[in-house]
Amino acid sequence: MAAPRRGPQAQSSSHYNTLPDLPSISALFLIDFDVKAGYTIIWKQSIPGLELEGVVEYKSLPSGLHTVSEDLIYFVHEDGYAGLSAFVNAPTDEEESRHARMIAVGVLVPLSYGRLGRAWRHADALKDLAAKLAVDRKQTWALDEYWDLCRTRDPNHLPEPIRDSPMASPALGKRALPKGHVRDRSASEGGALMQPGHRLSPFHPAWSLNNLLDTFGPLIFPIQRAALLRKRILISTHTPVNEACNFVYNISVLANIPFSVFDLLDPSAPAQRLRPLFTIGVHDIPFLMADSAQRPGPTPEQPSNPLGSASSGWVACTTDSILAMKDDLWDVLITMPQTQPTNTKEKVWPTVESPKGIPVKATQRDLRRFRTLKAGLRRVAAAAATSTARQPRLSTSSVKTTSFLHNGEDSHTLADAADKIVEPVTWAALAYSGFIWWASAGEQRRSDEAEEAAHDNGLLADLIPGPSPGNPTPQQRRPSGSFNVTGMSGGLGESTTSLTARRATTTADGSASAGGAGAGAGASVDGAEAEEDRARVELGIITYFHRFTATVLGTLAEIVAATDEEEEEEEYNDDYTDLDTSRTQSEVDEDRVAATPTAEVRVDSDALAAMGLDVWSHADAAFVKEIVAMYFDRQARVEGKGVEVCGLRVC
Repeated sequence: MAAPRRGPQAQSSSHYNTLPDLPSISALFLIDFDVKAGYTIIWKQSIPGLELEGVVEYKSLPSGLHTVSEDLIYFVHEDGYAGLSAFVNAPTDEEESRHARMIAVGVLVPLSYGRLGRAWRHADALKDLAAKLAVDRKQTWALDEYWDLCRTRDPNHLPEPIRDSPMASPALGKRALPKGHVRDRSASEGGALMQPGHRLSPFHPAWSLNNLLDTFGPLIFPIQRAALLRKRILISTHTPVNEACNFVYNISVLANIPFSVFDLLDPSAPAQRLRPLFTIGVHDIPFLMADSAQRPGPTPEQPSNPLGSASSGWVACTTDSILAMKDDLWDVLITMPQTQPTNTKEKVWPTVESPKGIPVKATQRDLRRFRTLKAGLRRVAAAAATSTARQPRLSTSSVKTTSFLHNGEDSHTLADAADKIVEPVTWAALAYSGFIWWASAGEQRRSDEAEEAAHDNGLLADLIPGPSPGNPTPQQRRPSGSFNVTGMSGGLGESTTSLTARRATTTADGSASAGGAGAGAGASVDGAEAEEDRARVELGIITYFHRFTATVLGTLAEIVAATDEEEEEEEYNDDYTDLDTSRTQSEVDEDRVAATPTAEVRVDSDALAAMGLDVWSHADAAFVKEIVAMYFDRQARVEGKGVEVCGLRVC
């Protein structure tokens, strides 16, 4: 029996040795479903001290998997590991297993490699192993081989942790810090997503970014705003969960704080990123309750958690509906609809709500922004397709592509969204629009629309082909007072540093590998360049949202700094009038320290427009108040737009 095994074993070894830049694994396990005992671990290997029993069986196999034939499940282990399991549900003739064999092959990867430990690089191999073991569970030699190839060689010397702060965004240069704003910063979480020689792996969650936009439509903007406020976001979904796990990852990435504005924030601001917990279930309720008890942040008596501080919020998905009923465990609930047939004409949108069933909708500004974003991404995709067409040697069999709806389908979808998931136009907005149209013969309205479109297009300025003659560039038309996110030169790579971490890895023979190096590296240059073009839409989406975040925080930082300067000037004048009093200088200084900063931050409608927010929306006004309190430790007074007659505000 030994001779027949040697053939496939040699073939498998050759295949796995060609996988690029595989992160080392701390555990490998095989889970089998027994009709009497449930899911049980029948084979495992791990580094010393890493507990698997009673943990990975539940985390890697969410409820409802028996209804699908295969799935990829991401999860996190509370000891600081990211997990990935490949599930297979195969028919069998065995009556004792009810004619179905359900197994899962999974790995644990140190989170020091990033928010998911780059576990997706193991996805293809795990799917292959699961398919083989579903046919014959005795082929565990393949697991032994994979463990020997990828295991962590020295558990006491794991890779240096990739910390939270990203590098500077390409659109954002270093700025002078407002007085009093000092904040320690850490290194980048990793290199740029697609620098020369880098490739976006076939199973990378970022490939789902365009589908994320198509699934949520304009709702993606209030979801991102909730993520920026570090809310606890729960996605209630159905199996398969692979796409929901990708959405969790991508929402976390879109809510990153760009490094260029990170130093402008108050030291008490929350963590740079939102924690992605990926798949969770009823067995995670104790963890979620303990995490909820620690909010808004850990005290000196509370030890730090390897998964991050409770003040950083989280985003996760679940197939256990009981979690959706426990509204004390989450702040925002996203309920995904059942999978729709491809020929369905009417789109069923996800629902987003706060506790007590309060619905969350996109604003009218979000709807217009989404329309502009999709049009811009369509042009990015067209430019990428033209570039890719010049790469005849590339085999597209292993490269994912981004698809778009036709313009007509997009228009129909957005019209449907306006009726179902977008706030209605307010009476004040209608009155103002009608008055301005009458007073300026429509000129002011067209000017406002052009400025708004220029603002939105500016967030994709260096990714879209140059404007046609006569059209203003984003630098030529920019809302007054806005934080210029496109004024600095640079590529789009640095705004996507959260996605990958290029790090040399060690292969089975002990040699270092950076992925793609070797005899075939030169021949793959054209293919890598074409893959960069194919991923350009995904990079554009991340760049867009990071620039939006930088615009909001940068504009607010300038307002806070201006408020502080005004307050300091007033205090100086007060001190000048008190020079002849009997108070000592130390007493004056103590009073100044105790009183500064106290001024309320005023955010007017011009500032709201400069940030790309809706000047008529109460939800956006509440968002600004929360974000000023959270990131700048100040109180804000938001003044939306209104209609004034003879100096009196009538609505």
